[in-house]
Amino acid sequence: MADDSEIRARIVAHWEASERGDIDTEHAIYAADAILDYPQSGERFRGRARIREQRGAHPAERHFTVVRILGAGALWISECVISYDGVPTDTVSIMEFADGFVAHETQYFADPFPAAPARAALAEPIPPGRGR
Repeated sequence: MADDSEIRARIVAHWEASERGDIDTEHAIYAADAILDYPQSGERFRGRARIREQRGAHPAERHFTVVRILGAGALWISECVISYDGVPTDTVSIMEFADGFVAHETQYFADPFPAAPARAALAEPIPPGRGR
């Protein structure tokens, strides 16, 4: 198993390649038999080739901003903002590693929504730098 600094570097390279549109580097992180789940749509993509194909066919202009990466050992979480045609969506990617490659990734997508007025006295704005 790769050490944590190596895995973190591979995750950073993955997101940077995603931003550049470098599809080969973007997908080099996945095991050949990796699984990618999108729970909100109920879709599962099995195998690096299918994961790559479904992302390569995405019609929107996409941009990726990494907010933070947390993890150790086999479990890593990336919090990102992905903009589709200029519209930001908060995302969480949970990557499970085996033998130095992503064996299973689950991605959650959350669109922004207005804050409830009843919470205004309790909340404060999230600081800038979240990709928005």
